[in-house]
Amino acid sequence: MAQETINLTLEPRTVLGKAVKHIRKEGRVPAVIHDHGQASIIVQGDSLTLLRVFQQAGKHHPITISTNGKTYTAMIKSVEFEPRKHELTHVVFNSVAADQVVEAEIPIEAKYDEGDEATPAEKAGLIVLNNLETIDVEALPKDLPDVLYYDANKLVNIGDHITVADLLVPATVTVKTDLSQSVATVYEPSALAAANDAAGGTEEATEAIETEESAETTDSEVKAEA
Repeated sequence: MAQETINLTLEPRTVLGKAVKHIRKEGRVPAVIHDHGQASIIVQGDSLTLLRVFQQAGKHHPITISTNGKTYTAMIKSVEFEPRKHELTHVVFNSVAADQVVEAEIPIEAKYDEGDEATPAEKAGLIVLNNLETIDVEALPKDLPDVLYYDANKLVNIGDHITVADLLVPATVTVKTDLSQSVATVYEPSALAAANDAAGGTEEATEAIETEESAETTDSEVKAEA
């Protein structure tokens, strides 16, 4: 499926350093476009527009930027937010060429049967923990997917898991993340609760279970080799 075109118009910016705080008070956000080793293009844009573009494009979707009579194809490299109000304060774009392979972070989502919103495991009262939200890939800008899916129907029983290798990845995309890394795993609720009580928190509980499973796997491999 062809990518949706995202257009953005930015204004040239002459204000630098601490003086940019006045730009932000006016509802503008300072930004910069890095252009293949050339001098960076210093720009600014409407804060709500830039926030909307970031929410739409993330760090994986090319953006067509118009500024000062020129047009650039670029991707968002990084963003900064004001922590208390969670307001966008700065954006860095990287200009990309159509024939240049680029790296990007692609979100991961479960793919359900039509009408479903849960895995077979969850329907049976089990818990599915997501271990990974994005993966790193390489592709031409036009080939970068907006999201990568995994088959949620494969998560049925306790211990069932999805790895990066199980993701549905187009042939035009190269995965850089370790293929063995876990994406989602099925757990029995009481096991999570017990681990949570022992570790004192949900995050620690998950780590405890994953560490135990990893140790069991390693031990099995050693026995098999022996």
